[in-house]
Amino acid sequence: MEKAKTKDQPSTNPFDPANLKLSQNYGASAGVKKLTTTIPVRKPGKQDYVRVHPDPAYHIETAVLEFKEERETFLVAPELWDELPGELTPKALFTTINRQKVVSLWPIRLPGEDGRIDEWNESAMEAATLAQKQWVRVSANMSLGAYDVYQATGEIPEPEWPELDLGQILEIAFKGRFIKDSDHPALKRLRGE
Repeated sequence: MEKAKTKDQPSTNPFDPANLKLSQNYGASAGVKKLTTTIPVRKPGKQDYVRVHPDPAYHIETAVLEFKEERETFLVAPELWDELPGELTPKALFTTINRQKVVSLWPIRLPGEDGRIDEWNESAMEAATLAQKQWVRVSANMSLGAYDVYQATGEIPEPEWPELDLGQILEIAFKGRFIKDSDHPALKRLRGE
């Protein structure tokens, strides 16, 4: 049996709870690196202040397939675009980050073939442009038929962007939701198979 320890002397008992507790900075001391495994594809929450990555290499204009009821967005390989007339939506995908350091892709509808865009998407595009330089939040204004854009008035530090390029961000955001062939379950669902 172990001798009684003094206040300043650590216990030599390997099962002493004081010897088994995690330190407050466990993650740093254990060499744990946080991995980004999920990146949502959605507009920012109405109470989220966000920044848009200022580098144009972090946004892309592409075509997506949306299932509105299920709130699912699929990225579609360009070779399939001709097979889906009337089903695809042209979107700009902006890389964003909120104050909690959550990275997401903000999809904003692009103008149609006639060059027109509705007030909702025009105001969202203006907010995304503004968010490249400052923290903003967007909130739907149903009476206006567009988003209200609010600029942060406090001193919020510049965002700390993860060390991922846009290709890696797209791969994480659309894992399981990238349509690269006609046999994809989303296309089968669309065809009623």
